[in-house]
Amino acid sequence: MTEVMTEPKHVSIVQLNKAALTALAAGDLVAANQESPIRLTPYCAGPHWSSVWRMRSEQVATDPASAAWITGIVWDDDRQLAVGRAGFHGPPDGDGRVEVGYAIDPAHRRRGYARAALELMLDRAAHDPQVRIVRATVSPTNLASRNLVGQYGFVQVGEQLDPEDGLETIYEITSDEART
Repeated sequence: MTEVMTEPKHVSIVQLNKAALTALAAGDLVAANQESPIRLTPYCAGPHWSSVWRMRSEQVATDPASAAWITGIVWDDDRQLAVGRAGFHGPPDGDGRVEVGYAIDPAHRRRGYARAALELMLDRAAHDPQVRIVRATVSPTNLASRNLVGQYGFVQVGEQLDPEDGLETIYEITSDEART
């Protein structure tokens, strides 16, 4: 039976260096753990995330300053456990827009981790003067994420066809509204 969240989670989003990102993209958990400041799980290096890690390692190689913004590991501070990934797709663009992204290991879903990670990202966006708009793109079939972003005031502003993820609904909120 799936455990339902009963109290807020204490999480961090731990950024990884280029070597750890590259190792994860290759599915090499041993090498990734040698580079990571935290213990990564087999799920972190699974094939379902390799394209994200590949994209982010290439991004850091091209733009080292993006490393502080991109996808990292959702770390349960209390349990000392990697439970997912979360972060921005990159630093703020020319319009001051950042896009959030998150995915929680199925073994740890419905326990508040996505909410806690989203709150960390919204707090960062709300306190960074470069950020004016926070975007979330969600599959129309992902009811849990649609409900989550809706609870934080995100408003649907359009749709897009993502080459990897298919049809996505675009939601946005201003950084002023992002204050949690």
